[in-house]
Amino acid sequence: MGRERSGPPERKSLAPRSATITVMIRAVFAAAKSLKRDFGEVEQLQVSEKGPGDFVSRADIMAERTLRKELERTRPEYGFLGEEGGETKGDGRNRWIADPLDGTTNFLHGVPHFAISLALERDGEVIAGVIYQPISDELFWSEKGNGAFIDTPNARSRRLRVSGRKDPARALVATGIPHVGRGDHPTYLKKLETVMGKTAGVRRWGAGALDLAFVAAGRYDAFFEFGLAPWDVAAGLLMVREAGGLVNEVGGGAYALGTSTSILATNASLRDAMVEILA
Repeated sequence: MGRERSGPPERKSLAPRSATITVMIRAVFAAAKSLKRDFGEVEQLQVSEKGPGDFVSRADIMAERTLRKELERTRPEYGFLGEEGGETKGDGRNRWIADPLDGTTNFLHGVPHFAISLALERDGEVIAGVIYQPISDELFWSEKGNGAFIDTPNARSRRLRVSGRKDPARALVATGIPHVGRGDHPTYLKKLETVMGKTAGVRRWGAGALDLAFVAAGRYDAFFEFGLAPWDVAAGLLMVREAGGLVNEVGGGAYALGTSTSILATNASLRDAMVEILA
């Protein structure tokens, strides 16, 4: 009773996992242990301010260190781009892209909605992604060409599919709302107002990686946000595509990791309608 779950190793996958995905999942589970412990004593966390409304906690830094250590053990030659510790160049072909704690503000306020996001980029293309929610013990993972999957305490390697909804009026849309010191508030509010008037509802949960995973799982029908960094979206955009969805810029153009300033993730039926609504 009460045994701590941090992605039990005995949870056998029903979908074939490559050695790379196995390494990624192991690293993410290791980092999740310290996050869960720190979340349990969130009041005592040592917190410093990175900028207005953008906090960094000891938890972020410790989780990133754990991720790096675990990944370096098996893939020492790979580069690493992390939110907290900057970039290590590596072999020039392979690069891990990691957000050790996506949803820091939720975490620091005791809101149990945050995730670890880890992607592998090879020759400029994301080929594998893992997003893990330690509190709900939901593990989302995908590999290029092999599909996207979810492991939960009750289901193993269930294939992810984006929703089939075609009518924006029945669509549930996720977004990220710019906070103090970030983004163009008046422009964003105009877009939000239009989305509110034409959809079944808007959700803002404060963790972009999970928003993308939820689009892949068909929980959300669309997601849009401005100003996200590569580590926020690298794993999630692969997940959405492998689940049959589309990832574009808000204006409908092709999404480029690291250069695009907006993101729109949808199923194929809703893409054009969402582009029109957001225009």
